[in-house]
Amino acid sequence: MLFLLAGCETIRQQSPLDRSSIKAALAQESPGSYHIGRRFYKVDYHMWGWVKEPGEPWKKSKLVMLNEQKQLSPDRINNHIGADNNYEYKLEGYYSGERVYEPASDSFYPEFVLIKATVISTNPPLIFPDTRWLDPQIRLLEPPEF
Repeated sequence: MLFLLAGCETIRQQSPLDRSSIKAALAQESPGSYHIGRRFYKVDYHMWGWVKEPGEPWKKSKLVMLNEQKQLSPDRINNHIGADNNYEYKLEGYYSGERVYEPASDSFYPEFVLIKATVISTNPPLIFPDTRWLDPQIRLLEPPEF
């Protein structure tokens, strides 16, 4: 009888967070009346991504629903939803004060009204424990660690 043993999947596919790269990126964020957003595309969900104040750590960011009535998201403008997964943006806009229901997660998220989005980086430092968090097919919604 032949048995095939599958190896256990490792959860961490990348070394621990490169805190020095994250700290350097945070240091480059000048104060101002804008936000920093990290696109977080998941096939099964409709939230846009993580948004924070400039200079604040990502662990203080909020997972948001994007209101696109004033400006479409960059991936929707290009008609390629999720193509900008993990891109980092300078966001001009504001929180509406409303919370929006997202049915797949059965949760409410703050609404961010987008006015303008400018790409900061297409390959920013990893803010999650490992690269699995970035896979659009995997249903991980844990907040950034740093």
